[in-house]
Amino acid sequence: MSLDARIAARLKRDGNGLVPAIVQQHDTGEVLMLAWMDDEALHRTLTTGRATYWSRSRGEYWVKGDTSGHVQHVKAVSLDCDGDTVLLKVDQVGAACHTGDRTCFDADPLTPVQGGVTAARAER
Repeated sequence: MSLDARIAARLKRDGNGLVPAIVQQHDTGEVLMLAWMDDEALHRTLTTGRATYWSRSRGEYWVKGDTSGHVQHVKAVSLDCDGDTVLLKVDQVGAACHTGDRTCFDADPLTPVQGGVTAARAER
């Protein structure tokens, strides 16, 4: 089997046939990670209920949690209005990030600039 032709027709892939997949905790809205999918990874995700991605570094498919135990049970999948990004809403078991952090966005928060002044300085 392959990805439903109606879904495949909506996807706008990059030069490598991939689309970014934003992964979000379904009940809290917490953004967990960004990964990459091709048609086969999206098909596997939709048909198994387990988040499956294309690893650009390893050049292979990986089902989130098969080796770490940090599984993503898929609750919903959506395409954005342009068809160039997939949103997965999941129930995350354990850490989402390969570093062991809850999300891939925990480790290095940046201070935004507001009106030319960093937010920390503006609060003084």
